[in-house]
Amino acid sequence: MAQFNGAQPTYKVISGDNWVKAKNYYLLTLLQQDKQVAQIVFADAILNDLAKSKRQSLKTSLTDCKDALCLPAVLKFTDDEIKTVSDRLAALYKTGNALDKLVKMHLIPAGTYNMYAAETPVNLLVKAWQQDAAAMNLAISVYAEGKKPNYPLIDSIGFEVKKRGYYTLMYDCSAEVAAVVNGKSLFFEPTLHAALTYLEVNERLNAGDFEPMGTTANKLAVLRVPTVKWNNFAYSHIVVPGAGPDNLTTPLSGEGMLRCKTAARQYMAGKAPFVVVSGGSVHPYKTRYNEAIEMRTYLINVLHVPANAVIIEPHARHTTTNMRNDVRLVFRYGMPFNKPGLIVTDKSQNDAIVNMEKRCIKELGYMPYKLGKRVSETELEFYPLIGSLQIDADEPMDP
Repeated sequence: MAQFNGAQPTYKVISGDNWVKAKNYYLLTLLQQDKQVAQIVFADAILNDLAKSKRQSLKTSLTDCKDALCLPAVLKFTDDEIKTVSDRLAALYKTGNALDKLVKMHLIPAGTYNMYAAETPVNLLVKAWQQDAAAMNLAISVYAEGKKPNYPLIDSIGFEVKKRGYYTLMYDCSAEVAAVVNGKSLFFEPTLHAALTYLEVNERLNAGDFEPMGTTANKLAVLRVPTVKWNNFAYSHIVVPGAGPDNLTTPLSGEGMLRCKTAARQYMAGKAPFVVVSGGSVHPYKTRYNEAIEMRTYLINVLHVPANAVIIEPHARHTTTNMRNDVRLVFRYGMPFNKPGLIVTDKSQNDAIVNMEKRCIKELGYMPYKLGKRVSETELEFYPLIGSLQIDADEPMDP
């Protein structure tokens, strides 16, 4: 499928045992899951030496590190280590071998490294590794070392890193990693387990919320997709971006209700067969409510939109990712990709979406949609773009 840069709508993402891991570090997930590939990697003397070095550094840190931030620092990959791995993966890649099959049967059809689609297969493999390494390092930097994330007010670390007790937490995290990795672990697994552990203790496993949605929360709608007579509708779907409340006790903001009302009217008028509600657990900081879930409940229980017409997208934390994540669902669920969607929200947000190209390029590296016409102050047509499948390496809660 050249128009999708090789990505395939029928491809099923392999989650292994952890959706947070798969969505953030898909290459590393595949390296763990594919036994033939794992054997190639494990058998390489240089990568095996690197694995031993990382394990030894971890072990030594438990006795030598006297401050909290020393402990996570040794688990990150250095630039030299990342280059060493890049060189070894390039050397180990051979046409027709297990690494070649992994690239051609998984990395390309998954679309998760779509930004590198024009690269040769071996270069795509290397760049995917470099992206995953940078993503692990970033998760450790933010959720162990306390560096600022892209949006500090909603995504910051949940601990005071300068408090005396923080050393104990970091020590215990390192001890947990040390208890899991061993001589059979692949070279990246200490760092990978560390990144996931820091996300977990910070209660930042949002990327895995409600997964696998296609067979659970969105099952009724997904089953209905193949039965839809698309020519009967002007749009493939209606997408409603969330609006978080400003306190911890309100499940759904007034603005969220109003956006749902507008979307329900357009659905009842027959504009589209589905309504996608998009928004994560975002506002305020560490809220327990999820925008998409609350909007879905409101649409079904109050506005009487059928349950099999409502799709949740419960991960987006920004308007840019409302659009990107919506496009991903359109692709993965088999909706027509060449048919426009309809954004239904308030005038202010639609004004922002019309002028969001610079922000998308800055934060995502690409545009996830192409604008159509502005139907009204609250309605805006758009066309999905395949670049949206690309993993975002610096947003571990919604990659």
